[in-house]
Amino acid sequence: MEIISVPLSMELSPFLLDTWLEQKFSANPPVEFDLGASTGPGWTLRELLALAGPEALEGLLDTRLFYTSAAGSKDLREALAGMYDIELEYIQVCTGSAEALWLLFFHAAEPGANVVLPNPGFPTNTALADGFGLETRLYTLRREEGFRIDLGQIRGLVDSRTAFVLVNTPHNPTGAVLSDAEMEELHDFCAGRGVQLVSDEVYHPIYHGTPARSAARLPHATVLGDFSKAFCLSGLRVGWMVERDAERRRRYLNARSYFTASNTALGERLAVLAVRHRDAIYGRAVRVAQANLRLLDGFFAEFGDVLRWVRPPGGMIAFPWMHDGSDGREFSKRMMASGVMLAPGDCFGMPEHFRLGFAASGEKFSGGLARLAGALRKGLVQAG
Repeated sequence: MEIISVPLSMELSPFLLDTWLEQKFSANPPVEFDLGASTGPGWTLRELLALAGPEALEGLLDTRLFYTSAAGSKDLREALAGMYDIELEYIQVCTGSAEALWLLFFHAAEPGANVVLPNPGFPTNTALADGFGLETRLYTLRREEGFRIDLGQIRGLVDSRTAFVLVNTPHNPTGAVLSDAEMEELHDFCAGRGVQLVSDEVYHPIYHGTPARSAARLPHATVLGDFSKAFCLSGLRVGWMVERDAERRRRYLNARSYFTASNTALGERLAVLAVRHRDAIYGRAVRVAQANLRLLDGFFAEFGDVLRWVRPPGGMIAFPWMHDGSDGREFSKRMMASGVMLAPGDCFGMPEHFRLGFAASGEKFSGGLARLAGALRKGLVQAG
């Protein structure tokens, strides 16, 4: 008789961010202004179909409600490959970028391996590393340095047991951006040491200063994207990986066959429409985000004695902090009671901060910011 030994369980730390954001569906009083979300202005199905014209609905109605390929439908992979001007075979479709992260960490989990991750960063990163028994090495984006991604610090963390280096640009939650030259420098460093470089680009191409090119142009980079952030279509639950390494693609495809098998046929069909009309979708996100950034310029100028920030050069979120070092969660709780949702900084390991989304509310953003300003003028922060 063959006996197979398996771990009893894989313990994941509590997901503080999603637990907090879940309150938007049941808060009393209800959330009027969601300034804690990390995506941009939402789209309805009607609006998305209108981009493609009246024939789009007929095409959607003819969709076969069956399994799609584990690699992703050919139409979607062709659309994504065309967006990057790369070969179709380099595209692996996933159930959001969340599944892409599972694939990455799952295959990095070898005895003695380590991964190099940003701090602060998306909570999934460190939770998966810990859950799979990987040594986590963190490089820190410091507000005193404008949340700059320090390549020297990253280089100092890499050794012969490093499975991959992950950079997130534009970065969640700070909006920091790696320049093209910095990305190329990091790519060459990792390639020269046989270390996988992973560029999480879910906010690309939303920039508010000098734009950056996708790392998909670089031969040894693995790129993650999805339809939740820059595309503002989180309800599709579709993401993708760009991977030129054939052996990694084989392993990712095999694992995905076990994890989720495929996306929904309707979701992939709508994702194709989104890619084909990405200029309109990205354009709307940039217009809304940049208009709201101008409002934030005035807001932080007025309340600089209470709140500080670094103006984000990319993405749709900022990571302000309490000037006196007080608890951002307490402030977020008080604002929640006033109908405004923020995301506490302790969800990212930095308690005096909070995440502020400046695109999700669209036309309602100014109302949420006015509510926030009114609370500050009344001394809500000092009240605790």
